[in-house]
Amino acid sequence: MSDEGRLERLTSMMRRRGIVLPSFEIYGGVSGLIDYGPVGARIKRRVVESWVDHWTSHGDIVEIDSPSITPKEVLVASGHVGEFNDYMSECASCEAIFRSDHLIEDLHPNPDSISGDEIDKIISENNVACPNCGEFGWSPARPMNLMFPTTIGAMRGGREAFLRPETAQGMFMLYPSLYRHFKQKLPFGALQTGRGYRNEISPRQGMIRLREFNMAELEYFIDPEDPPEVDLGGWKNPVSLVPDPEGGFSGSRVATFSDALDEGIIKHPTVAWFLARTWDFLVSIGIDSSKVRFRQHTGTEMAHYASDCWDCEILGEYGWVECVGIANRTCHDLESHEAHSGTNLLRAWRQYSEPILVKKDVLSPNGSVIGPIFKGRSSDVSDALSEMQEIPDKIPFSLDISDGTSVEITPDMVTRRTDEVNVHGEWFTPHVVEPAFGIDRIIWHVIDHAFNESGKSGEEYTILSLDEKVTPFDVSVLPLFDKEGMGEIARKLASEINSIPGIRADIDTSRSIGRRYARADEIGVPWAITVDHSTIDDDTVTIRRRDNQMQIRVPIKIAIDGLRTRSLDSMF
Repeated sequence: MSDEGRLERLTSMMRRRGIVLPSFEIYGGVSGLIDYGPVGARIKRRVVESWVDHWTSHGDIVEIDSPSITPKEVLVASGHVGEFNDYMSECASCEAIFRSDHLIEDLHPNPDSISGDEIDKIISENNVACPNCGEFGWSPARPMNLMFPTTIGAMRGGREAFLRPETAQGMFMLYPSLYRHFKQKLPFGALQTGRGYRNEISPRQGMIRLREFNMAELEYFIDPEDPPEVDLGGWKNPVSLVPDPEGGFSGSRVATFSDALDEGIIKHPTVAWFLARTWDFLVSIGIDSSKVRFRQHTGTEMAHYASDCWDCEILGEYGWVECVGIANRTCHDLESHEAHSGTNLLRAWRQYSEPILVKKDVLSPNGSVIGPIFKGRSSDVSDALSEMQEIPDKIPFSLDISDGTSVEITPDMVTRRTDEVNVHGEWFTPHVVEPAFGIDRIIWHVIDHAFNESGKSGEEYTILSLDEKVTPFDVSVLPLFDKEGMGEIARKLASEINSIPGIRADIDTSRSIGRRYARADEIGVPWAITVDHSTIDDDTVTIRRRDNQMQIRVPIKIAIDGLRTRSLDSMF
């Protein structure tokens, strides 16, 4: 069949079959919000579970779960309050508002990386018309913060907060707990899945750009002086890479991850490993490997905190779409949160191979002065003085103590001296490598790549060739007729199948058996088991394979065991 109209047929099928639908439709709908129906929610759950299993299987990565509501000060430290903006342009005629970079996306290679003045210049020089009314007048592009504000507690006097724009900050907040969990040893990682919220100016393209969306992010903490060793030899297949042309590489390249690292296309071995494992995951859930590429950020679009960043882009009905971002975030996040919170809890200890003898300035507490002044807090003050890593140039100075308060230290309370001490190690701020996955975009492309249309008996016929990891149901149980005991046997069979951990059966009794096979194929169910008259006599059923419609006859027990052991393929 021709590809003309494929996008419309695909989205129509997804809506009709309860995969993805517009939200609040009876009230007119809301742009940028979607519902996963009963079929889509099952697919989403299985994609997320596959993602979590993929990463936690390494043993040094754990799952956490943190709140969606985030205090403002956290997002001030992360830079979201000051910098999480998109430019918007308003039509002077009809007052419609559009995201500015969308207006010039065909006129600049990276329209989301330039200033408002540059955007206005491109709009003016190219006479960009309003998509709504066709007129040419525009107000100056102005930034709009994309976060949804809220208040914790009473509206008046409550604590300012936002719905989280990403899940990453929760993992940075939990770093001290993670450091303890991993027995103070790097490297280790934490992952989190859940909702993110961005008040997009003009969301479009269905599942590609949403205001409330599903994320899956991983923060991997490493020692920058001793990064983990990686072995990329297992990835022999060349992949498509689009390096930053400013880095000395022109055009796209096809290379293995190992060769790309050796040639300096990928700058960091841990980043290379995450690129490879990301490719593994996407292919394992049914993404067509020929439609995957990794594009390196240019210097102008690179986040200010990142030393290297790659987008994993997938080709589908909307063209090449960024679905994963993999960034070496260096130590920016942890250092920023330490500075804004006034703590020193976001560090790691690096043990030296041999102690180093160094001269160190110390302040020795004068107990005869400190005791009478601070009384019950004198031991806390003395401990804080003894633990100081940096000695201030001038006295008096303010000193934070363990109860959360500050005290003033005057010259008579301390004696400055220089000691020679053996230093066994040092505190440092770990670096972070982050792969961030857009789950909705990935699900869209999984379905897009699996959507196959073919002619059957002169009619249009759709098969959603989903990988068995992410199908909404593992099997459809179909009684030939819902009478003469066949319906009862089918329901008992479905119940027994559903008792198998990780296996789910659907039962369909409506209309002809051919229609039911077609309905199961259309939503990607890989197997169908038909209960018929013979089943009543000999306890056998027909198993049908989705992808080629082949059928075999086996005893019910064999069918159930094949599902339990995921070995039905071996029977054909």
